Amino acid sequence: MIEAGRCVYVVVSAAPPVLNIAEFVGLLHDLRRQVCLIATPTAASWIDLDQLGASTGCLVRTRPRLPREADSLPEADAVVVAPATFNTINKWAAGINDTTALGVLNELLGVGVPITVVPCVKASLRKHPAYAGSVERLSGAGAVFLDPHSVASRGDDGLAAFDWPEVLRLSMPSPP
Repeated sequence: MIEAGRCVYVVVSAAPPVLNIAEFVGLLHDLRRQVCLIATPTAASWIDLDQLGASTGCLVRTRPRLPREADSLPEADAVVVAPATFNTINKWAAGINDTTALGVLNELLGVGVPITVVPCVKASLRKHPAYAGSVERLSGAGAVFLDPHSVASRGDDGLAAFDWPEVLRLSMPSPP
């Protein structure tokens, strides 16, 4: 869950809800959160990186920084992985570090930074034997998985879509 803090990493992978990720970034900005968007290579090819970079006020990270490059990302207070695909979830659970997005997720898992995961995985892939084990492994390490049925629907175009205000509500802690 997103705790009170100022910087939220939003890690996105290539599933249809990423097409409207700017809405989620805007909602986080309304809460006065700094947002750092980190995209898998395929997700990066689906979204307008320049526009998102301008709206977040932060470099959109899609590739590893070079050895002498300064790290442009501030310290994360929370992470939201949305949408999280079958591929991203399984590679992350296996500790595979072949993209910047997975590298960030692997580094932050289990170090006390709250991580909320919003899967966007086809029903047939959720039945794959690797999937349940991956969700269990990541949950056991502290990642909190939202029930995709509580936040996902089909848009008029037939594509999966997230109710971003609901993702935000479910990612935020309850008021004391």
